[in-house]
Amino acid sequence: MNNVTGESDSSGQSRRKVRRRLSDEEIAARRKKRRRVQIGCGVGVLAVVGFVGWLGYEGLQAKSSLEKAQDFAMQAKDALLSGDTETATRAAGDADRYAQDAQGSVDSFPWRVAGAAPWLGSPFDTTRQMTTIVSGLTHDVLLPAVDAGSAVSPDQLILGGARINLAALRDAAPVLETTSAAATDLDAQAQAVDSTYLGLIDDARLDLQSQVSELSGLLNNTSTAAQIAPAMLGADGPRSYFIGFQTNAEARGTGGLLGGFAVARANDGAVSIDEVSRRDFKPEYDPIDLGPDFQQAYGHSGATTRSVNSNVSSHFPYAGQIWQSMWQQETGERVDGAIATDPVALSYVLDVVGDVTLPDGEKITADNVVELTESTAYSRFGDNQAARKAYLELVAKTVVEKLTGSISNPQALLEALGRAASEGRLAVWSSVPGEQEVLAGTPLGHIVPDDSAPYAGVVINNLGGNKLDYYLQREIHYAAGACESDTRASSVTIRLTNNLPEGTYTDYVAGMFDNPIGAPFGTNLSDIALVATQGAKLKSVTINGTSNFAYNGKERGHPMFNVQVPIPQGKTVEIVYTLTEPTSPGTARVPVQPLIDDPVVTVDVPQCS
Repeated sequence: MNNVTGESDSSGQSRRKVRRRLSDEEIAARRKKRRRVQIGCGVGVLAVVGFVGWLGYEGLQAKSSLEKAQDFAMQAKDALLSGDTETATRAAGDADRYAQDAQGSVDSFPWRVAGAAPWLGSPFDTTRQMTTIVSGLTHDVLLPAVDAGSAVSPDQLILGGARINLAALRDAAPVLETTSAAATDLDAQAQAVDSTYLGLIDDARLDLQSQVSELSGLLNNTSTAAQIAPAMLGADGPRSYFIGFQTNAEARGTGGLLGGFAVARANDGAVSIDEVSRRDFKPEYDPIDLGPDFQQAYGHSGATTRSVNSNVSSHFPYAGQIWQSMWQQETGERVDGAIATDPVALSYVLDVVGDVTLPDGEKITADNVVELTESTAYSRFGDNQAARKAYLELVAKTVVEKLTGSISNPQALLEALGRAASEGRLAVWSSVPGEQEVLAGTPLGHIVPDDSAPYAGVVINNLGGNKLDYYLQREIHYAAGACESDTRASSVTIRLTNNLPEGTYTDYVAGMFDNPIGAPFGTNLSDIALVATQGAKLKSVTINGTSNFAYNGKERGHPMFNVQVPIPQGKTVEIVYTLTEPTSPGTARVPVQPLIDDPVVTVDVPQCS
């Protein structure tokens, strides 16, 4: 047993010695491997730290340069608008320099790597997109726009005595066309920049989108003006335009009833306005042909023969042609176009040019002109229509005289007119086809588009001959289903509230010229038209939940569905149109008829491609 044990011990001892030799080798190998790992980790850590440091440095550089580029870009724009070409040139150059610096930072290796990383990359990629846009803005838009400085600057564009600098506009037209196209493209890119999870970057994104959109709008408007304004303002010979002052206390398709009117004359950029006419239109004129759809929809109202219904369609070029025809039949003069405006637009203008004073000392201000002309005048003069018309004409004449004098703040005036145009309160039609084609693509055209994109135009025409639309409040909601098939269900819900306060009113204000339904005093009787998406089919229409009949018509290829609705004093009426419409590409549009109120409009229509 001892031998066995001894052998066993000896064998075990030998085995232990072998194991010790292997352990030493392993230990040495492991130590060597550990040193390699430690060195590798150290190098990796140094690389990561270096990469992060490099990225941080480039980030700080990009942020600083981008902010400076945007600041200088806005300085250049403001200098252009104020006519300071020297400052605009300097600021545009600085903006371009910093934009290129920012572009260099975000094009660096660490920025591209970080931008490609899932989840992490969103802010980096968004910043790269923003920097590219700012770089394009400074290089392709601002620097060339400085060369057209006199045309972009309202101070240089509008000269003394209501004279327009037509030569500057024409000279700048090629540059403006190029820069406006570039600005439009950059605006589209800016609006498409992705949001990110970093609030600071997202705020910068929203700021950039607003700035680019503003500059794009400015250049597009100026470029459009350069295309058509010289000829329209008499550069190639005198022009004349019928001006219709609309009373939107009595609703019509383009805004309100045609009240006062005048003729504007333009010759080589100088604009004058004939005295506001006290002439009444005849009860009826010879008709003009605006096509079978127009005749079917509006022929019963005498739209082309009676001035009171000359603008029942919401497509302003129809009203322009009718006014041109009526003025020619009335005076023998054929005007070159037509312009429409209203008291709300006048309030925007008075806010810029200041108050006007009537001969008896009464002040007309931006704050009171709407109420005076659309409400107070009716109670002040009662049934004396001649005195009321004379008063309103005097107000219009006094404001016009103020406008054709010296303008101290041309930029603010253009902004006021732009606001009026965007709300449909300033509309222009030209009888020259090329000019009208350009106008139709702007808010000034006030057109019903003839394309197939989703559309819900709600048009109100007063049927009672009263002035109750001054107290009308509107809510409009347009909804449609998903883009899953060729057609989809849609609905347009309209809520109309008659907010006429309790009080004593004349029949002219709150009565009814013709009361076929025996409605109580103070009831607003309205024709409500829905101009729907092309190809839409009406499934049903309800008024306050009760099924109702709708008249069918067409407006420039759009189906039109009309209902007649009494709206009692202090009450709300709800009209719901339920339709099936084509799943058409494009953004849904709900144009707002320019009345007195500021309607609540909501759209829940997915954009399909």
